[in-house]
Amino acid sequence: MPAKTLDGAYRNLLMSQKIAYSLIAVILLCSCQGKLQSNPQKIGGKSMELKITSSAFEEGGMIPKQYTCDGANISPPLRWTSVPLGTKSLALICDDPDAPMGIWVHWIIFNLPTNINELPESIPPQKTLENGAKQGINDFPKIGYAGPCPPSGTHRYYFKLYALDTEIDLDAGATKRELLKAIKGHILAEGQLMGRYKR
Repeated sequence: MPAKTLDGAYRNLLMSQKIAYSLIAVILLCSCQGKLQSNPQKIGGKSMELKITSSAFEEGGMIPKQYTCDGANISPPLRWTSVPLGTKSLALICDDPDAPMGIWVHWIIFNLPTNINELPESIPPQKTLENGAKQGINDFPKIGYAGPCPPSGTHRYYFKLYALDTEIDLDAGATKRELLKAIKGHILAEGQLMGRYKR
């Protein structure tokens, strides 16, 4: 075969290889970008979890009497961490799933600002707090916190905290049902603390 023909064939082979490598590079790049776009961060639903604790009782522990209807009936101190970026407000619901008539609501707070990470004990039973947060109505029915008051036996009390991507457009005195409807689709993260009380 003439030398010129060999040179031409060699150049064609090199060109084909370059095209093939370029196509592979493009495919790999698109694949990587697709993975990044489909899973930018694990935010939303249950993919992120808030950590909520209390200095008054441990997870699954007994709630001291002062935070119940048998004592001073004041709200317990609560603290939280791991609030995700993009959170605009927080909401808290405390309820008792062991009540004879079904789930019993003990406390509702929403529009908690993101510049705080705790609630001291004895939050006053008023519609709007100094930090701008609003309190809903519990099942007693009263504004603010009402502590454990089971008719008998040991009940569980869940303090559920939600990080939201918006502020909630509800008036103070809202019910649990109204709050759950308002936060649907806006939950970035959630967490809970469970305490027990026995009478």
